[in-house]
Formats: sequence, C-alpha cells, structure tokens
Amino acid sequence: MSIPRTSDPRTSDPRTVDPRALAQATPAQEVVGHAPLLAFHRLTDLLWPDQAASAEVHWQAQGELRPVTGGAPQTWLHLSVQSQPTLRCERCLGPVTLDLAFERDYRFVADEATAEIEDEVSEEDVLVWQRDFDLQALVEDELLMALPVVPKHGVCPEAVPFSVVDEDFIQSEAEKPNPFAVLAQLKNEGKKGPAK
Repeated sequence: MSIPRTSDPRTSDPRTVDPRALAQATPAQEVVGHAPLLAFHRLTDLLWPDQAASAEVHWQAQGELRPVTGGAPQTWLHLSVQSQPTLRCERCLGPVTLDLAFERDYRFVADEATAEIEDEVSEEDVLVWQRDFDLQALVEDELLMALPVVPKHGVCPEAVPFSVVDEDFIQSEAEKPNPFAVLAQLKNEGKKGPAK
C-alpha cells in the first residue's frame, strides 16, 4: 500500500510511521503511498457502488524538525492527499466524481493533555506523537472532512424535475367546484329572494 522513497523500515507501512524518525532523517525522507478507496472503511458507505473499486487515494508525507527558541525542535508532518471519489449527487441522484486535493501540516506533542491544551490556542493541528503513528487513519480522517456535506454536480448531466405532477390529483381538483364561485352563487340567490 505504501511506497517509501527510502529503504528505512520505520516508514514502510502507512499504519506504523514514526513521525519523529521521519523528521530527523538525513537526507530528508518522505512516505509516498496509495491505496484503493475501499481500504478506507469509514468511506465505503458513501461511495458510488459501481465505481468504488477503481478509485484510489494517493498521499505523500514528509517530516520536519522546526527549531524553537529556548526549547527542543518541534516535530512536524506535512501531508498531501489526492483522490477522486465518486459519490451520489444529492440533486439528480446520479454519480458525481469529486476532485479532492489538499495539504495539511501537523505539529506533534508528547501527550494527550498537552495536545488538548495547545489545540485550543494553536492555529495548526496538534497531534500526539507515537512511534507507530497510523498515517493511513489520518489520511482517512482528512478525506472524510474534505468531502462536501451535500455532494452535487455543478450542473447535473440530465434535467432534474423539481416538482411531481399527479394527473389524477389535477383532474380531481379540476372537477371540484370553486368554493368562491359557490359562495357567489349562493349570495346571488339570496339577493333575488325566495322563488314565488
């Protein structure tokens, strides 16, 4: 599933990447990988069934150590993801293929408590460092957040009817007398007075 650019075994599996080792590697090291969209189980229910098997996700992750004044360098991860999932258009109910491409930066901290505190005040995303960090799960999280809430075509390939016409309903409505006409007729009969 993953094709590392180097032979370092710490980056060969996208489910067990060590972000710190990736950031400390010299020369700079990155993990480049791909997997079928069906490997991302939380996405499968959203995909258009006929085209789900052929779609893939491509990602690239690179670590970086950023210096901090008066402290140890911080571990960062830069992630790029590209995919073209096909979902159901909410307007025409046909398949709509999306072009998803995004980049994210993450800063790693030592523990969950620090992550919770810093995530509230930091502009960047803060994650907890783990030696066997699940990069593939992070890719899936980001894909789920990148999907539109209401997937739809810019312009649907076929005209979409926005109303339903029921001929029987229209005919029964036409056969009913107009209540205002009935009222006017009663009023006119009342003005003429009783028949003599």
